[in-house]
Amino acid sequence: MPIYIINGDITTIKADAIVNAANNSLLGGGGVDGAIHRAAGWGLFEECKTLGGCATGDAKITNGYNLPAKHVIHTVGPIWRGGENGEEALLKSCYKRSLELAREAKCQSIAFPLISAGVYGYPKAAAFKVAYDTVKENLDDDVVAYIVMFEKFNPLSDGDYGRLRDYVGSEYENAVRERESTYDKMACLRKMYRPSAQMYAQRCDIPRDLEESIVTDESFAQMLLRKIDEKGMTDAQCYKRANVDRKHFSKIRSDAEYHPSKATAIAFAIALELDLKETNELLKKAGYALSRSYKFDLIIEYYMSKGNYDIFEINKALYAFDQKLLGC
Repeated sequence: MPIYIINGDITTIKADAIVNAANNSLLGGGGVDGAIHRAAGWGLFEECKTLGGCATGDAKITNGYNLPAKHVIHTVGPIWRGGENGEEALLKSCYKRSLELAREAKCQSIAFPLISAGVYGYPKAAAFKVAYDTVKENLDDDVVAYIVMFEKFNPLSDGDYGRLRDYVGSEYENAVRERESTYDKMACLRKMYRPSAQMYAQRCDIPRDLEESIVTDESFAQMLLRKIDEKGMTDAQCYKRANVDRKHFSKIRSDAEYHPSKATAIAFAIALELDLKETNELLKKAGYALSRSYKFDLIIEYYMSKGNYDIFEINKALYAFDQKLLGC
C-alpha cells in the first residue's frame, strides 16, 4: 500500500486508474477535468453522456480510451464555502468512493489529483491532508497510490517548514565547513607523507577469527527480519509502516542477499522506530550511513530526534524539500 507524492501531468500517468476531478455533468470542464477529456478523446465524452451525471462526493468509472491509464474514475469534489458546510466529509467521500470503484475494477495502481484544490477553492494544505489521510486509511495492501501535483506546493505548515528549514540549513552549513576543513588537512598530509611503493605492495593479513566473523556476519535482510521479530511486529505491520508493498517485501523475505536502496533501508528503520545509532547499524549492512552533508539525511535525523516515526509525515517534509521519498 505505498503512497507516493509526485509532480506531473496526471494524463501521462500509466496506472490502472486515474481519478478525474469532474463536475456534476461529467461532460468535461476546465483544469484537470478538461485535460483528461482532451487526452482521452471523444470516446470518453460519449461514455460519460450515458452515466447521467454524478453527485458531489460520489464517483463513477469509465474506460481510459486514449490515455495510458486503463480506467478513469470521475469524482465530484465539493466547492469550498468556508469549511462549515460539510466540505471535508464530501471530499473524504470522493477518495473513498474512488478507491471502492478501483477495488471493484481490480486496479493495482491509482493516481489522484488534488481534488477540489483548483477552481473549487479548497485550501491546498487542507485538501492535501484529507487526500493523504483518507487514501492511507482506505488503500488495500496490494495497491499503489499516487497523489499527483500539477504544480509544486509546500504541504507543511509555515511553522513546521520554518523549523525544519532552520535545522537543515544550519546543520548542512556546519557539515560543509567541517568537510572543507578536513579536505585542507588531508591535502597537507598528502604533501608531507608519500608512502613508498613497497608499503603499497605489503599484504594486509586478516586474522582468522575476524575473517570468519566477516563471512558469518548478518546481511541487511537477516538483520531486518531479526529486528522485526525483536519488536514483536508482523511482516505486514512492518512493510505497511515502511510504505513498502507486500510483493517487494516478499523478495526480502526470500533473499538473504537482498540489497535495498538507501531510501528503502531508512523506511524500514522508521517502521521499526530505531534510534539514530540503530539506524546506522542497519544502514551499514547495506553499505550506507547517515551523513550531515546531505539534506535528505538531515531531515531523517530531525524527525528521529523528535521521536516522530510517521513515514507519511516524513515524506511530506521530504517532498517539501525536493528530496527522494521513503519506501519503494
